[in-house]
Amino acid sequence: MKHMIAAAALLASACLGAAPAAAAVTADEAAKLKSELTPLGGEKAGNKDGSIPAWDGGYTKAPAGYKKGDPRPDPFAGEKPLLTITAANMDAHADKLDEGQKYLLKKYPDYKINVYPTHRTAAAPQWVYDETFKNATRSKLDGYAVTGAFGGVPFPIVKSGTELMWNHSLRVRPAAYSQYFNSYTVDSGGRPSLASGGVNEITVPYYAKGGTPDSIKAGVYYQNLQTTTAPSVRAGELLMYYDQLDNSRPAWQYLVGQRRVRRAPTICCDTPNFVTSGVDFLDQVFVFMGPMDRYEWKLIGKKEMFIPYNNNRLLLADDKEAMKPKFLSPDLIRWELHRVWEVEGNLRAGQRDVRPKRKLYFDEDTSIAVIGNTWDAQGTLWHTSFGFPNIQFDVPAVSMEIWTTMDFIKGNYTYTATREKIMDEPWPENYYTPEALSRKGVR
Repeated sequence: MKHMIAAAALLASACLGAAPAAAAVTADEAAKLKSELTPLGGEKAGNKDGSIPAWDGGYTKAPAGYKKGDPRPDPFAGEKPLLTITAANMDAHADKLDEGQKYLLKKYPDYKINVYPTHRTAAAPQWVYDETFKNATRSKLDGYAVTGAFGGVPFPIVKSGTELMWNHSLRVRPAAYSQYFNSYTVDSGGRPSLASGGVNEITVPYYAKGGTPDSIKAGVYYQNLQTTTAPSVRAGELLMYYDQLDNSRPAWQYLVGQRRVRRAPTICCDTPNFVTSGVDFLDQVFVFMGPMDRYEWKLIGKKEMFIPYNNNRLLLADDKEAMKPKFLSPDLIRWELHRVWEVEGNLRAGQRDVRPKRKLYFDEDTSIAVIGNTWDAQGTLWHTSFGFPNIQFDVPAVSMEIWTTMDFIKGNYTYTATREKIMDEPWPENYYTPEALSRKGVR
């Protein structure tokens, strides 16, 4: 297996071309993380009119009666929207809306955006803050690869679009967790169906407390072993992959009909996503899930926008209740005003992808990509993805593990709902091997 990982790493390095290395920031710049910036890199101050408050440490205490492993409640359940945006008043708020929101408001009379008071709930354990501070001066980009990073946001002092892409990929997560998921498709006639259900067994060596940049073996920062349980025709299928700091993703599959493990085909980019019956593409999982070297990522800047945030209510909702004929139920989604980074991706010379242009919007406090848009070769808006950050009291963190992607050309959409259980200990290293995958196959 070590030889396979090494080969994948060499292949990825060869694909990176001659992109220049990016240096870490200076000690003086990093010092801002202990003064004017939050420990994860957001602006600590609020905005001028107070509609975005100052960050005061985030949400770090579980509600009364909450026990680890319970569904995480909505701490703001009693709040009412400050305003509701519809097609009738969208022009007054157009500067705070992305392309996808504008499309939905114009296209569907029953679409609306409920805007609630802004709560800057982003938080992390103190050791993650400490590692983030170290990352500011030790993390570097080498083309599209990352070196020197561990245990926190790799680039809290943002200098480029590629750095933000990595901040999203290396966002704060538990070191190990089981993730039960149902992925649905809703067709152009408004009919929902279960595309896939199952469990992801995830280990994140990058967030293994007590480690160092050198302790991440082979540069593997995220490991997932996915077991499909539904529909019955696919039950027993297994997928295992590693996301690596060199921007590569080796992967293996166990297919029930073949009764053997084989190297998986390309699990990235514009490969149709088999988990959602091919309605969207594999790199639209979590709004974006690398590798990322097909595009030049241009940092446009920072702006105030209405984005999904603190969506514990949606997390608790019944899946069928959440899905409406053309989009998720607006009454279950909480939007807030936050500062976001805007990044535009344009296809690199010599690369091929069915989406030559895309835009991503990243929450400044967490670096989570909360909105992603793509355009086709004719310049038509094709997809909009919304990620729904929610509060994880037991980390503490703001996480994003549920999302939707809408195909505006075909008129259908996907919705992936997840439920998590944080593990006290990660799975052993030998759990994520082709040999273990073969033993786990039961049919």
